[in-house]
Amino acid sequence: MSPDRRSFILVMLVITALLAVLMLPSMAQDPAYHIFADRRGLLGIPNFLNITTNLAFLAAGIAGILFCTSPQKVLGARQAWLACFAGVALVSVGSAYYHLAPDNNTLVWDRLPMSIGFMALSVAVLTEYVNPRLEKFLLAPAIVLGIASVITWHYTDDLRLYVLVQFLPLLVIPAILLLYHRPGKNHVFLLTALVLYMVSKLTEHYDHAVFSLTSEIISGHSLKHLLAATALFVVALMLRKRSIQ
Repeated sequence: MSPDRRSFILVMLVITALLAVLMLPSMAQDPAYHIFADRRGLLGIPNFLNITTNLAFLAAGIAGILFCTSPQKVLGARQAWLACFAGVALVSVGSAYYHLAPDNNTLVWDRLPMSIGFMALSVAVLTEYVNPRLEKFLLAPAIVLGIASVITWHYTDDLRLYVLVQFLPLLVIPAILLLYHRPGKNHVFLLTALVLYMVSKLTEHYDHAVFSLTSEIISGHSLKHLLAATALFVVALMLRKRSIQ
């Protein structure tokens, strides 16, 4: 397949996703989202596990940042990867703050760093697989779009743009891996990370069911934190393995 055709398919995929989301009716935040299965406190900390499991995001973010800032490591999209892992590290703070008193106002601080991570990850993959110049032109606008999606939701209570920002990487990254084959890029790591993230979203959705199935040891939301952070560790491992090679 010619480069122009591959680029056309990728662009049309993004446009189609955007139009599909915009054609949906306005999506308000469900108030029931803030009612988590595990609200147990410990050591004076409310919602203890939902807060402390965010340490996994902090660990994954720091591991990625240390790798990206090492001058000995060779990275094709260093700034995008750095922004991605910085967003992940900030998620630990924003999410912990949100779980202290879950509501729409505190949820903003959880979603802002997440949007940065989603957009930076997409730009990093685009840069390394499609065109090495894309990082220079796309990283800043993509991050602005991610932040704007959260601000738009906060002031209009319409989640559509944020839904696009959150789930677009799950659509675009597999398409990029299929359309653009790059030897030595370790596709299996990215695919594994995507699968882990999708499973984490399922555990989040079935928060109460997971809590019941585990005899109230851990809730689906806490498990979501651990699985999503593991996905980022897999990405960091991919970069490390590729750098060694």
